[in-house]
Amino acid sequence: MQTSDDIVEQTADWQVVTEKQPTAAELEELLFAWKACKHVKSNAIVVTQDRVTVGVGAGQMNRVGAAKIALEQAGELTQGATLASDGFFPFDDSVRTAAAAGITAIVQPGGSIRDQDSIAAANELGLVMVFTGVRHFLH
Repeated sequence: MQTSDDIVEQTADWQVVTEKQPTAAELEELLFAWKACKHVKSNAIVVTQDRVTVGVGAGQMNRVGAAKIALEQAGELTQGATLASDGFFPFDDSVRTAAAAGITAIVQPGGSIRDQDSIAAANELGLVMVFTGVRHFLH
C-alpha cells in the first residue's frame, strides 16, 4: 500500500547539480513540469513547454522507453523544453536522448549511485539539471 503523495513542492529545497544554473523562468518551468510529473504513474517522464504539458511517457519497463515516448509525443515542441522524471536516472542515456531532442533543463529526484554519470552528461551537453531529493514514483 502506498501513502498519499501530498508533498508541497519548494524550489528552495532543490539542488542545482550542473555547471549551468537555471534562470528564474527555467526554474518556474521546472516546477511546473515536476508538479505535472507527480501525477503520472510508473517511470513517468513529462515534457513541458511554456507551462503546457506537451509529452508524457509512463508505464514503461525503463526510463529510456518512457523518455522516448514523451519526446516523440512532444515532437518539435521539445526544442527548448523542460523534462521531468519521477525517478532518478541510473544511467546517462535518458539525459543524452533528451538533449538530442532539444531539451534544455531536467528535474529529477537524484539518488542513484550513478548520479555523477547523468550530471557529467548534462554538463557536457550544456543542460540544466536539478535534483529535488523527492521521488514521486508511483504504481
